[in-house]
Amino acid sequence: MEAIRLVVGLGNPGREYEDTRHNVGFWWVEALARAHGLSFRTEPKFHGLLARGTIHGQEVLLLKPATYMNRSGQAVGAVAQFYKVLPGQMLVVHDELDLPPGTAKLKTGGGHGGHNGLRDIIAHLGSRDFWRLRLGIGHPGDKAQVANFVLHAPGREERAAMDIAMENAARVSGQILEGKLEAAMLKLHSAK
Repeated sequence: MEAIRLVVGLGNPGREYEDTRHNVGFWWVEALARAHGLSFRTEPKFHGLLARGTIHGQEVLLLKPATYMNRSGQAVGAVAQFYKVLPGQMLVVHDELDLPPGTAKLKTGGGHGGHNGLRDIIAHLGSRDFWRLRLGIGHPGDKAQVANFVLHAPGREERAAMDIAMENAARVSGQILEGKLEAAMLKLHSAK
């Protein structure tokens, strides 16, 4: 397993989106940066905000695309190309409708499952072979409600469950970054 060199949190820029379910990827990378004393800087050539530093002994880049969700691949592609990061050295952290709040799952590869951020990243990289940290936000129950649902803030109980899932994922971040993803997966998927 290769070490993870780039962690991408997906979300939408701007104050009006800050607390929405779609931004759970941003929340996770921001918490990771805070916990390790790293700060994000606006990097226009990468279409996003980038933090660089050492986390758990690994040199790592943290990226928050500023392109809006549907064009996340523009930022991810620019950083990956500049720093020569291969898809297998990348972790994309995103909201997952198919998992209930309070659930965090790791996986590698696969499709985009209708997630526009993932769809655009796959298109820009020409590969699906990157790691994903899927943070459950639940589903509104009706496909027609999805766009509205992801762009609203979760309720207090939902948010508390999401925070626990993010903390569980943060606890295995060292293993993730070292490339010990199977071990991290085992620990994360059995976390209560």
